[in-house]
Amino acid sequence: MHRNRASSMRCGILISSPIPKDGRGHLMVFIDGDVGRLVVGDSDRLLQQYPEGMFDLVITSPPYYRQRSYEAGGIGNEGSVEEYISDLMRIFSQCVRVTKRTGSIVFNIGDKHDNGDLMLVPYRFALAVKEEHPELILVNDITWVKTNPTPRQFGRRLVSSTEPFFHWARTKDYHYDRDAFLAGDDEVSEPNPDTRIGSGYFTQIESSDLTDDQKSLARTELSEAIEKVRRGEATGLRMKIRGVHSEPFGGQGGGRMIQLERKGFTIILLHGKRMKRDVIVSPVETVPGSKHPAMFPVGLVEQVVRLLSPEGGLVLDPFMGSGSTALACLRSKRCYHGVDISEEYIKEAIERIMAWHEENDRR
Repeated sequence: MHRNRASSMRCGILISSPIPKDGRGHLMVFIDGDVGRLVVGDSDRLLQQYPEGMFDLVITSPPYYRQRSYEAGGIGNEGSVEEYISDLMRIFSQCVRVTKRTGSIVFNIGDKHDNGDLMLVPYRFALAVKEEHPELILVNDITWVKTNPTPRQFGRRLVSSTEPFFHWARTKDYHYDRDAFLAGDDEVSEPNPDTRIGSGYFTQIESSDLTDDQKSLARTELSEAIEKVRRGEATGLRMKIRGVHSEPFGGQGGGRMIQLERKGFTIILLHGKRMKRDVIVSPVETVPGSKHPAMFPVGLVEQVVRLLSPEGGLVLDPFMGSGSTALACLRSKRCYHGVDISEEYIKEAIERIMAWHEENDRR
């Protein structure tokens, strides 16, 4: 047992609830003080023994279809994709049951080609959820864009470099902290040296039916706006030119319409926080010596954890693997509970957790 000296979090349910049994007679349990627990076992059996409404968030990445195998068995090696989705659905239904009504369930599933044909496994799973759990709300299909995908160029197809994260909510009252999501990307604090900013608008000005005086004024104001973006005084700009672009807000009246009528153009400077999009750009993560073939990037998971669970909340990963979700929870002051059928992976997760505590205690 390792007591977390670095955190004041307390998730008593981790300690007070009985350790579930899976009928195998051998379970390894790691209790991380008052903040976490890891269990070696089959999620299909173990989750049935957990109480309803226990977790604020379930986030996981199940074994991809026919991508890896466990000596102890487990999901991913079914004979057909239909069997794979059926097995996943049993666990997903338990995840729904153990999630609070204010909670969310997030599944990341990779796809697979069969004789060159993309199988659309993630979306077939999402449709199965829609059919079996119509009460759930599919809030987003968040796209993970990999900056370092597998360096293998195929002759007759492009390299796969994205994966979906499906976010379901149990009710419309789900916890949501938009400001915490990608918080470091909110503000523009440095100048933007991009020489292409707004350059396309100059060509559109020249090809428009504005008068010569209007074109001259448009070039001047556009140049001034571009300089403000380059100095970091704005995050970006948008320009509308009469006869070139559609009218703002579907033709509704207002200051922009007046400018279009009088000057022939309008320029909008964008300020403040960037829009929070359904995209996370993150590299594929590797850890030296790790035997896990598809490691969850800790930083990516942390963003979702911060978005969809409260500080001090309890997060479940029923396919914990090498512990990325646990680390994401520790870094964001959440409590974690992880299950994995592989004792080898759980041992690796424990090593990573212990290393995090040691590093955190030195700070």
